[in-house]
Amino acid sequence: MALVSRRRRMDRPPPTLRQEIAVMIHRSPALAALAAALLLLGCATNPATGKRQLSLISESQEISLGRDADQQFVEQLGLYGDEELARYVSELGQRLAARSERPHLPWTFRVVDDPVINAFALPGGFIYVTRGILAHLQSEAELAGVLGHEIGHVTARHSVNQLSKAQLAQIGLVAGMVAAPELGQQLGSLAQTGLGLLFLKFGRDDESQADELGVRYMIRTGYPPIEMAGVFDMLDRTAAAGGSERLPNWLSTHPAPADRRQRILSRAAELPPDVNAAPRHEKEFLDHLEGLVFGPNPREGFFRESTFHHPDLAFRLDYPSGWTYRNLKQAVVAQSPEQDAVVVLELAAGEDPRAAADDFFRRYQEQGLESGGPWIRNASGLPTVSDEIRVVGQDGRTRLRGGVAFTAHGGRVFRLLGYAQPDRWPTYARTIARAAASFAPERDRRILSVEPQRLQLVRLDRPMSLEEFQRRYPSDVPLERLAILNRVEPDATLEAGRVVKRVAGDDPSR
Repeated sequence: MALVSRRRRMDRPPPTLRQEIAVMIHRSPALAALAAALLLLGCATNPATGKRQLSLISESQEISLGRDADQQFVEQLGLYGDEELARYVSELGQRLAARSERPHLPWTFRVVDDPVINAFALPGGFIYVTRGILAHLQSEAELAGVLGHEIGHVTARHSVNQLSKAQLAQIGLVAGMVAAPELGQQLGSLAQTGLGLLFLKFGRDDESQADELGVRYMIRTGYPPIEMAGVFDMLDRTAAAGGSERLPNWLSTHPAPADRRQRILSRAAELPPDVNAAPRHEKEFLDHLEGLVFGPNPREGFFRESTFHHPDLAFRLDYPSGWTYRNLKQAVVAQSPEQDAVVVLELAAGEDPRAAADDFFRRYQEQGLESGGPWIRNASGLPTVSDEIRVVGQDGRTRLRGGVAFTAHGGRVFRLLGYAQPDRWPTYARTIARAAASFAPERDRRILSVEPQRLQLVRLDRPMSLEEFQRRYPSDVPLERLAILNRVEPDATLEAGRVVKRVAGDDPSR
């Protein structure tokens, strides 16, 4: 814790959004002239790719977009609190970026406090890697490959290119709303959700291009590009081991890790042998992983069955049994099995529950939020202000029903909001009310003192199998998972002197 097409012949498939826009531009001379002018003015040769590229966004605008988004990302995702690790990642990223085609950007590299295996880039040079992916890498060269790939997205201006195409498409949408209102209404609803799918294929191409650029920057900075293949091997093995919860969603829509690994190997085979023989800097990298938090951090809250415990904020809450739970940075969310009711717990501003409740209703009054009277009393006697609520549409019909409770504890105010469709609220009202009333101080010393699992490094004094290592230095992860962490097979024999990762500590959710 830290939401129908136009009449056409039945035998003819519906036009795509791209086809609709093309028809509108074709039928409108003024729009066609504007589109042509934008294309002429907005196309330039990208120095990283050598290809002409649509760009209706200037570099200063790109940097501004990235900087604004960076502030939001830092607030919502949170940064990992190891300054030495952050400095190490930043210095490596800066060396790579300095050898790119856009060294003058305000390059910023951050380590995100997230167990998911991920890395991503924002426009303008803002690059992020999670502690989850760092735990699964094996060398500085592999990290250089990850950072180089993300730098490639920025130097190739992939985000800017997609935003420019979205802007051009939006011109078609606006024209459609003027020239053909019924079409504009249909396409207008797609403006927020459809364009991402429309340009998905560019994302696929962009990933391959970013891989190639990452190889380029690795070579320029003195890292063996063949090491990037190991990253894709790790991603492939993690997915095959059932680690989908640890992998980012983009893996399901981008080229398969195995295919990308093979392309990297083929590219590396074309290079002089000494390029791939460059130092991997494994020790320097692994030294920075000692003590790295592994997996979800229980200090930020964890579930034990249906009860949510938060050691740092010293509270507990009994969520409805059998629901689906997610502990996010900003909220704890539970959803009913039928996906027709939701409970959300998050912090509210201030220290006074009455003031927080008044602010909540004042803020959402214009959206049709109304109070239905008192709702629950806190079972632990904590100061609580609560109301039944409903959301009323402009037509006077009730759209949602639910309840909201503001509870004071530890100098903070916690807001629990539960809601469902109007006809389903009676089914869930008592269940959600019991959950809201169960908010209580955490007094179990074992819960309050729980610590996260961490990586520990062990240098072997003699050869041993991974199974023997697991017995001698127990890890709270399966043998297959331990093998992926150390980039070996489960039946591997580890040589003497090798530095091996283990996961120390217990999972408090069990």
